[in-house]
Amino acid sequence: MRLRTEQLAAHLAQGPLLPVYLISGDEPLLAQEAADAIRGAARGQGFSERELLHAETGFDWDTVLTEANSLSLFAARKIIELRIPNGKPGDKGSKVLQQYTANPSPDNLLLVITPKLESAATRSKWVKSIETTGAFIQVWPVPPEQLASWIGKRLQQANIQASRQAVDVLADRVEGNLLAAVQEIEKLKLLLPDAEVDAATMSTVVADSARFNVFSLVDKALEGDAQTASRTLRGLRDEGTEATVILWALARELRTLIKAKEALAAGDHLDWVLKNLAVWEKRKGLVKTALKRLSLNQLQQMLRLAGGIDRAIKGMRTANPWDDLGTLTLMFCGRAVLQSANLRLALKD
Repeated sequence: MRLRTEQLAAHLAQGPLLPVYLISGDEPLLAQEAADAIRGAARGQGFSERELLHAETGFDWDTVLTEANSLSLFAARKIIELRIPNGKPGDKGSKVLQQYTANPSPDNLLLVITPKLESAATRSKWVKSIETTGAFIQVWPVPPEQLASWIGKRLQQANIQASRQAVDVLADRVEGNLLAAVQEIEKLKLLLPDAEVDAATMSTVVADSARFNVFSLVDKALEGDAQTASRTLRGLRDEGTEATVILWALARELRTLIKAKEALAAGDHLDWVLKNLAVWEKRKGLVKTALKRLSLNQLQQMLRLAGGIDRAIKGMRTANPWDDLGTLTLMFCGRAVLQSANLRLALKD
């Protein structure tokens, strides 16, 4: 079956879980919340152990079947969480997933997490096998015209009374970054637990919390302002911002630019491309500037570096993620960087 994220809670409350779930999408907050909901429901049904697998280059796909067949010393039932960073299991992975879904163990729950799958991938045999045995949850970004409504509902869930103007202020500031919106709402719960939030208060709270903010870093990188972008990155690091949040923001822009470049190469008009990619009106100038400055090859190389940074953050590659984020930021700004041995290692597939 296929489920929308808003259908998931009702599905999980209905009864026994399905043996397999696939979560796919590029909106990290909603994907994370969907995964958390499934894990929580699984724990409530006795799946007390969790095995995490990363299907990256060199991954042994037989590990999935080995884990499925191995007996746990500590728990009767376990979650096997399989993350596929590029969303492409390949022939071997596809066969393993089809084999698993053909005869899933009642003592295991397989949770597969991928980025957004392209249309052709959603019709592949491995996805269809999961749909037949379990559930496929496609996570879609909140459209710009619905963001204020989404934020309003989140504020209500947090028991925060906010005027429509205050909601609009927050929606305008986060520019589609749902994770940032939720972080600001959590901040409001701490700072103003009983107050009604108006537009002026919202502006003050959000501005005070964002002296060095991720959005500014991304904008300066798109603009090509290497000095300010680097200073902002240092400020974020010094203020304790997680490298994962910064990497997500930069990687999201990279994917947008790559999709735009590919569409332009196919003959599409730039304005139509930006509209189709849901680029906010006031950011179109920044995106156009970056598209003129950076080639498709450069953007793809930067995305590969982002993958290397992700592995470093997870401890799967020996490198300082902040140093590599600095390199990525400079590359974003169009500055030449030394191809050090460490950078070449990060760029390897």
